[in-house]
Amino acid sequence: MTQITTHVLDTARGAPAAGVPVRLESVSGAGPDEIGRASTDADGRVGDIGPERLPPGTYRLVFDTARYFAQQRTAGFFPEVVVTFTVDGEGQHYHVPLLLSPFGYATYRGS
Repeated sequence: MTQITTHVLDTARGAPAAGVPVRLESVSGAGPDEIGRASTDADGRVGDIGPERLPPGTYRLVFDTARYFAQQRTAGFFPEVVVTFTVDGEGQHYHVPLLLSPFGYATYRGS
């Protein structure tokens, strides 16, 4: 089993970013192929997105930040954030957090 999780924190508000739509796409083939979809919960988390098994390859999480900032009645500069990463083997946990503000973001591989 390959588990993909994420956690979005709104650093401008100092709070979890609830309700952020997130897509998981495979980009190893001819073009992006959506393989999972979810929204962050009240704690800003997506506990699992996508199929139970992911073969090694390149994937990306696409965060719909425009929708989130619209819900917050805040103008944001980035309408979406795309984080591309590599899955190098089955049976691993890939946690991809996003630190978000209206005019910037940061990400890293978490645990």
